[in-house]
Order: sequence, then C-alpha cells, then structure tokens
Amino acid sequence: MEVDIQKVDAILERHGTEKRSLIPALLEIQDEYHYLPPEALERVAEHIRVPMIQVYEVASFYKAFSLEPRGKHIVTVCLGTACHVRGSDRLIDQVGRILGIEPGQTTEDYQFTLEGVNCLGTCALGPVMVIDGKYYGNMTATKVERILKKYMAAEEVAENG
Repeated sequence: MEVDIQKVDAILERHGTEKRSLIPALLEIQDEYHYLPPEALERVAEHIRVPMIQVYEVASFYKAFSLEPRGKHIVTVCLGTACHVRGSDRLIDQVGRILGIEPGQTTEDYQFTLEGVNCLGTCALGPVMVIDGKYYGNMTATKVERILKKYMAAEEVAENG
C-alpha cells in the first residue's frame, strides 16, 4: 500500500504540533493505513519536532499500534482460560484454515489479520471472537465459518461494486 503523504499531512494538521498530539495522530494514521508506515512516522517526527526514535518508542510500546501491515479486518480470538476450556483453540484453528493464515499473520490481500489474545474479559460468553471490535460469543467452528463468509462476501461486493 502506497502512503499518500498529503493524507498524512492533513491528519497531522488536524492534530497540531504539540507533543500531546503524537498518540492521537498515530491512531488516526493507523486507522487510515491499518498500520504505521515508516514514511508516516518520519512525517510525524518532523511535524511534531521530536526525534524519530521517540515516535518509534511510542509506536512500538503500545499494543494498539502496529509497525507491520495489518488487514482491514482484525480477527481476535480469546485464548484465556475460560475460553480455552470451551474450545477457543478449535476456533483459532478454524479461522486460520478459512483465511489460510496462522495467528499473527495477515492475508496476502491485506483484508484479514488473525490474532490470539490472553483474555478479552468476557469469560461468560466464551469462547469469544472479535472482528473489528464486534464481539461474537459462544462461538463454534460452524459459526466462525458463517461469520467470516459474511465479511469475505462484503469485501467481494466492495471490490466489484
């Protein structure tokens, strides 16, 4: 994905040049590109007038940020104890089979990234899968397939529509 520096500049203008604008600007850039491209990080450092290492430290410290390209849709499966006991390992395997990726990977078309997390704090709903912030509880392998196919179909319509 190519970085449109004019888009990055527009984001930075909205946030100003104060150091406190670093995190909000990075969040908005990540929303745009689904990760923090190196060119954008350089532009942020110049705009806010902080060393590049400081921007990188913030970007690499917070889990909300990714320095690697991620998919448009983030699929997260809870692997905490309650979810694990209820079969979350089968869920993450099923998602991986459907998407053709392992946890921590992104599909070649950059539509999906699969992540496993230690806990989502929704133990009563376990096993739990989250896609783009939407929680799906009491999941089964069959439900996983049905839900992912809806997202995949929506992407196909968007590409062809």
